Amino acid sequence: MTNYLTDPRFEGIKPFENRVWLASPTMHGDEQKWVNDAFEKNWITTAGENIDEIERLIAVKVGRKQAVALSAGTAALHLAIKLAGEKLYGQPMIGHGTLEGKKVFCSDMTFDATINGICYENGTPVFIDSEYETWNMDPQALEKAYEVYPDVKLIVVAHLYGTPGKIDEIRKIADQHGALIVEDAAESFGATYNGIQTGCFGDYSVISFNGNKIITGSAGGMLLCNDEEDANKIRKWSTQSREDAPWYQHEELGYNYRMSNIIAGVVRGQLPYLEEHIAQKKAIYERYKEGLADLPIKMNTFLSNSNPNYWLSCVLIDKDAMCETVRGEKKALFNHVTEKSCPTEILEALSAFNADGRPIWKPMHIQPLYRMHPFITANGNGRARSNAYIYETGLVDVGADIFERGLCLPSDNKMTIEQQEVVIDIIHKCFR
Repeated sequence: MTNYLTDPRFEGIKPFENRVWLASPTMHGDEQKWVNDAFEKNWITTAGENIDEIERLIAVKVGRKQAVALSAGTAALHLAIKLAGEKLYGQPMIGHGTLEGKKVFCSDMTFDATINGICYENGTPVFIDSEYETWNMDPQALEKAYEVYPDVKLIVVAHLYGTPGKIDEIRKIADQHGALIVEDAAESFGATYNGIQTGCFGDYSVISFNGNKIITGSAGGMLLCNDEEDANKIRKWSTQSREDAPWYQHEELGYNYRMSNIIAGVVRGQLPYLEEHIAQKKAIYERYKEGLADLPIKMNTFLSNSNPNYWLSCVLIDKDAMCETVRGEKKALFNHVTEKSCPTEILEALSAFNADGRPIWKPMHIQPLYRMHPFITANGNGRARSNAYIYETGLVDVGADIFERGLCLPSDNKMTIEQQEVVIDIIHKCFR
């Protein structure tokens, strides 16, 4: 491994005294007020004023009629997928998921929480490749998927890194096939498509308040929908499916998924600062775009009719500027060449100087857990088992290409301009 601190290319650069993070919580003080309020009123449980208020405020903010506060975005995704499955296929027997034996189309390049709920409900994920304009689900690949699997009735789609996908096109295809959409807007709270907030485009939608999100509760998530009966069903499931009886009466499977009133207090204090955080993230993105313009890389892009929340600033290295690199399951090697670099080198260099970065999400179809599942590209279909398989069959694997050439840069909204200038300088020096 290169010693970047003694490498002549990086002469004059000193490690940051305090780590420059990828994305960390940015607190303002109001959060403590509502946490204290919960303590003073002794609502130290999964009920209370903070929960009621953030459900109301976020429903209004996003533009949905109903919002249900849950313990995590993952919990919200699970229950959204479970509810969609029950709507489509009916209530299952105990021990069987609502998607038992059913295929589900889903985003390929995403965090695995987007997908895991399908498996919790005993469904089979079918991975749909990405497109280069937004890095999200490719509508052309989705149409190809319906040629192969015409009976699929559920689509789970994510908006990656805060950038809305081509959701109008995806919705049109879903409607043509009578399919429901679960929209994973965990990373894109505050982003808009045609002036409408993400979180409004799914039959059921999800946002996250994980510690690194645009606003945070340290944990927590929200399920969004328009039907009050559906929202109440989710609330019931999330509190162990207790029936309205004077004792603990259970008639269906339940979960301990309700949000804590303490976490809700943190979210309540964060919510007024959403637009401020987005503006700070946008400024970071614009500085990267200007500061890296002379390098053979491109920033993550978005559609002209959308406004991302700029959660993470990402780059994609040009193919002819990639040095030789090999990735195994857990480690990567590269051979540096002048005027070329790769994600591994840049991430190693940033880490050496005490700055944080991250590889792009590894696509699900090349994850060991899911690599035997169907994978659909815009120009073909198959079960992708390796890059060699893709090349041999002539498929264009957009997600794997973005994973190979892309990386997420430090995007913490507390990063100073001076710190970001040093990060930009480090990236420049990786290409020397």
